[in-house]
Amino acid sequence: MRRVRFDPWIGGPILILLAVSLIVLRSMVPEDSARQVLFVAIAVAVYFLVAQLDYRILGKLSNVLYVFALALLLVTISLGRVTRGSVRWLEIGQLTIQPSELVKPVLIIFLASFVLKHSLKEGKNVFWFAILTAVPALLVYLQPDLGSSLVLWVIGISIAFASGISLKVFASTLLAMIVAVPLMFAILKPYQQDRLRAFIDPFADPLGGGYHVIQSMIAVGSGELFGRGLGHGTQSQLRFLPERHSDFIFASLSEELGFIGGGLVLFSYSVLIYRLLSGLKNGSDALGVQILTGVICMLLFQVSVNIGMNMGLLPITGVTLPLISSGGSSLLATTASLGIAQSVLSRGTKNQIFEIR
Repeated sequence: MRRVRFDPWIGGPILILLAVSLIVLRSMVPEDSARQVLFVAIAVAVYFLVAQLDYRILGKLSNVLYVFALALLLVTISLGRVTRGSVRWLEIGQLTIQPSELVKPVLIIFLASFVLKHSLKEGKNVFWFAILTAVPALLVYLQPDLGSSLVLWVIGISIAFASGISLKVFASTLLAMIVAVPLMFAILKPYQQDRLRAFIDPFADPLGGGYHVIQSMIAVGSGELFGRGLGHGTQSQLRFLPERHSDFIFASLSEELGFIGGGLVLFSYSVLIYRLLSGLKNGSDALGVQILTGVICMLLFQVSVNIGMNMGLLPITGVTLPLISSGGSSLLATTASLGIAQSVLSRGTKNQIFEIR
């Protein structure tokens, strides 16, 4: 039987975060708890399955995976299900998927493979790298899904930086993006502009644009040290807190589990990311380094932005909390990404802890 490489410093935090997710979601949306348990079971299986695949083989298949991902995004825009003005979900029989989530691990593998074949020290390669990153990011933005689009840009920028791109080119690109901020604001949807204004002063419109932020901050603050207890949160249980099971699940768990629960989540993320960071200096090859960089930066960005917006420190962007927020597509995308990272660590280093046969 093929060996299953299990690193407890990756698998342990994953299981803790998934357990916290199930506990909190059971309190928030008990009617969906059975479905979420199924999603978690599938996600864990995906993690172990992907970890068995040689990431170098995935690199060779990256072009096909990239084209397939773009096709899914195009089909979603054309034929996807419209929900609250957004076209983010694709229905395939009884199955509903969110391609904007599934494209994340694909983009990591594809861009990591691209920079190995095409040095970003050459201007034309930088141009094509930017285009190949922009195409899926733009398709996701058009759904519209600003949060996932930003995640794709972060993946691209992090891999470009790790590949040894000229600092002059990198700085010039970054400066151009900063200069373009006013233009970017102009092309945002009205509700997205309202979110930015609400971030600056949520109390200027407490029943409108600032409502989400205010309710989230109240929920986080009211949890105090030990929380109000499962099922006893006021903002979450009385549904003052919008999207309490997805975008604002950190506020929900902080209200019911307190600083202790929120601290456990942050500690688990820290252990997970530290373990991935250790792989960057422990013998991974060039492809492995690029993949780990993409996975690390994707996780860091999503965790930082989600928790930041739950605490009123960052604008609301609709970024989910990895392994915690409800939904199958986000969960599968995250565990697939971590499975690829585990494949890199298992094959690129000698730091395996133990194996399950």
